[in-house]
Amino acid sequence: MARRGRPLVPLELSDDERDTLMRFVRRRKTAQQLALRSRIVLLCAQGLASREVATQLGIHEDTVCKWRGRFQKNRLGGLLDEPRPGAPRKISDETVERIVTMTLESTPSDATHWSTRDLAKRVGVSASTVARVWRAFNLQPHRVKTFRLSNDPQFVEKVRDIVGLYMNPPTHAVVLCVDEKSQIQALERSQPLLPMRPGQPERRTHDYLRHGTTTLFAALDVATGDVIGECHRRHRSREFRRFLKTIDDEVPDDLEVHLILDNYATHKTPEVQRWLAKRPRFHVHYTPTYSSWLNLVERWFAELSERKIKRASHRSTRELEHDIRAFLRHTKEHPKPFVWTKGADQILASIRRFCQYTLESQGKDWRTSDSGH
Repeated sequence: MARRGRPLVPLELSDDERDTLMRFVRRRKTAQQLALRSRIVLLCAQGLASREVATQLGIHEDTVCKWRGRFQKNRLGGLLDEPRPGAPRKISDETVERIVTMTLESTPSDATHWSTRDLAKRVGVSASTVARVWRAFNLQPHRVKTFRLSNDPQFVEKVRDIVGLYMNPPTHAVVLCVDEKSQIQALERSQPLLPMRPGQPERRTHDYLRHGTTTLFAALDVATGDVIGECHRRHRSREFRRFLKTIDDEVPDDLEVHLILDNYATHKTPEVQRWLAKRPRFHVHYTPTYSSWLNLVERWFAELSERKIKRASHRSTRELEHDIRAFLRHTKEHPKPFVWTKGADQILASIRRFCQYTLESQGKDWRTSDSGH
C-alpha cells in the first residue's frame, strides 16, 4: 500500500520571481548556496515532489522541504540567510568615534604617530579593539608615502605632450624614453649566500664590500618594449652624447626620433644642444620637474633592479656590467612594452583633487608657502 501524507501545496511563481531565480542560477558570481536554493524552487514550481527534486540535485529531502517552505512563507527574501545570533557589541559608537578622531587629528607626545597599544591606553580599550577599528576604517598610521608636486609653469602642456606620444604615437617615427640609472654599485656580500631550502628563504649577510660603480644609459622603445642601452663608468654630457650617437646608429635613417627626457643638467649642455641641432630628425620632449613617473624607462629600471641587481653579489664592476648586458639581451629577445592607459585629462584631474586635498588639510595656499612648490 502506497504511503500517504499531507497533500503537497502547489508552488506558483510570478514572472518576475521566475526571472529573478533564473538570474541567480545563471550568474557566475552568485553564491553557490543561493544558486542551489533557486534551483530547488524552480524544480518545485514544475510540480516535482520533494523526493524527486532531492534526487535530481543530489541533496537531502529535508533540504528541499526547508527551502520550499521558506520560499512559500517569505518568497524571494526567504532564500537569504537569516541574521545569526552573536554576542552584543561591547564598544560604543562614541568610543569608535574617539579612536578614529584621535588617530586622524592627534599624535602622542613621544612619537610621530599612534600605535595600537599607545592609543588603547589613552582611550581605555584593548589594543585588539583599536586594531579592529583601524581595519574597519582602513587607517594605517604606521605607513607613510612620499610625494612631490611639480612647480613647472608648463606642467599641463608637457603632460599632454608626453601622454599624447604614448597613446597616439606619430607615424614614421619612434618614441624613445631615455634616462640614466647612475651610481649602480657593485656590491659583494662579505660571506657566501646560503641557498633556499624547504621552509627557509635564501639568506645573505647584511654587510658588503664595495667594488665601484657604473652608469647605465637606456632608451626604451614605447611601441615595442625594446631597449637600447650601454654602460659608462662616468656620468657626464660627453657620455650622454655618445649614447645619443648609439641611438642615431641603431634607429633607421628614415624614421623620426622623439626623445622623452627629464630636466637633468647633462641633457641640456651646449655640447648636447649642438649635437641635436645638427640632426633635425631628433625631437626632444622634456618631462615636467619632479615628474619622473612620466618617463616609462623608469619602470624598466625598476624591473632591472628587482630581477637582476638587488639580490646579486658582484665582485667587480665588470661583473655588474656583464649582468646588466645580459638583462639587455634578454629584453631584446623577449621585448614587452609597457602600455600607458591613463589619459592626460584623467592625470590632471587626479592631481587637481590631490592639490585641493593638500590645501584643505593645511588650511593655506601651498603656492605661497616658503618652499615655493
